[in-house]
Amino acid sequence: MRPPPWPLGEGKDIDLLAAAIVIGITNGAFIALIALGYTLVYGIIELINFAHGDLFMLGTFACLTTLTILGFGTEVGIAGTPWLALVIAMLVAMAFCGGLNVLAERIAYRPLRKAPRLAPLISAIGVSFIFINIGLFWQGPTPRRFPDLLPQYDFLSQFFGLHTLVRFTVKDLFVLSLAVPLMLGLAWVIQNTRMGKAMRAVAQDSEMALQMGIDVNRVIAFTFLLGGLLAGAASLMYGLYNNNTVFTLGFTAGLKAFTAAVLGGIGNVSGAALGGFVLGLLASLTVTYFGGQWENVGVFSLLVIILVFRPTGLLGQIQGDRA
Repeated sequence: MRPPPWPLGEGKDIDLLAAAIVIGITNGAFIALIALGYTLVYGIIELINFAHGDLFMLGTFACLTTLTILGFGTEVGIAGTPWLALVIAMLVAMAFCGGLNVLAERIAYRPLRKAPRLAPLISAIGVSFIFINIGLFWQGPTPRRFPDLLPQYDFLSQFFGLHTLVRFTVKDLFVLSLAVPLMLGLAWVIQNTRMGKAMRAVAQDSEMALQMGIDVNRVIAFTFLLGGLLAGAASLMYGLYNNNTVFTLGFTAGLKAFTAAVLGGIGNVSGAALGGFVLGLLASLTVTYFGGQWENVGVFSLLVIILVFRPTGLLGQIQGDRA
C-alpha cells in the first residue's frame, strides 16, 4: 500500500478523506485482479491456491527483468514514457504467470484432484514455497526498485488547477484504465463465450459436465490460465505504482487478495472484484487515520470478522455462486 503523501493530521479533513479514497480505489484495483485468481480457481475446483500471491510476486520480477533487458531497468537517460516497453513487459508477465499457473495445475494439483481435500491444500503451500525460493534466487533478498517510467503528472492540480491534497496522477489513471477493462473482459468471457459457459457448467457439477462431453481438465487448465493472466497484468500495475518489489511480496499481497475474495464471497467473480475495492479503501483509510503500522491489523481483522459473522461474503450465498 502506497502511503498518503502528507503527514497525518495536516490539511482539511475532506481532502484527507478524498485523497485516501483515490489511493484506496487504485490499490483496490490490483488487489481485485489478484483476488479474481483465487475466486476463479475456488469456484471451479474448491481449492484455495495459496501459491497465487507468490505467482503475482514472480510476475513483478518478470516485468522488472523484461524492462531491464529492454534498457529501462534504471531511470537514467529516459526521456518520455516508453509505452511499447510497458506493453511488452505486461505481455511477458501475463504469459509467464499464465503458463506457470497452468504448469502448477498440471503437476501439483491435477494428480491430487481425487485425493482427500487436505492434500491439494498442502500441495498449494508447497508450490508457494517453491515460488518464493525461485523469487529469492531470481532477484535476491533485498527489495528491488522499479523504474519510475510514468509521468509525474497530477490531473487535479496541473490540468484543472485545483490546489488540494487530493492527487489523481498518471499512475492512478494507468492502473484503473487497465484493471477495469480486464475485469469487464473477464465477466464477458465467463458469460458469453463457449469456454465461459463450460466453466460455469464445471463449477455447477463437474461430473455432469464430463458426461455432457465437456473436457473438464481443459476447462480447469483454462481457469488457471485466466487467473495467471490477471496476476501478470496486476504485477506490472503494482510495480509501476509502488516502484518496488521483493520476494516476500506474495505473502502479504496474497493474503490481502484472499481476504478480498472472502469478503466478496469466495467463488463469486463479482464479489471478488467488489471485495478488492472495499479492501483497498479500508487499507488506505487505516493508513491515513491510524498510521501504516495498523494497515495489516485492520485488513486481517476484517478477515476474521468475515469468517465469523458472514462466511459466505457480501455477495455469496449458502451454496456460493461459482462463476
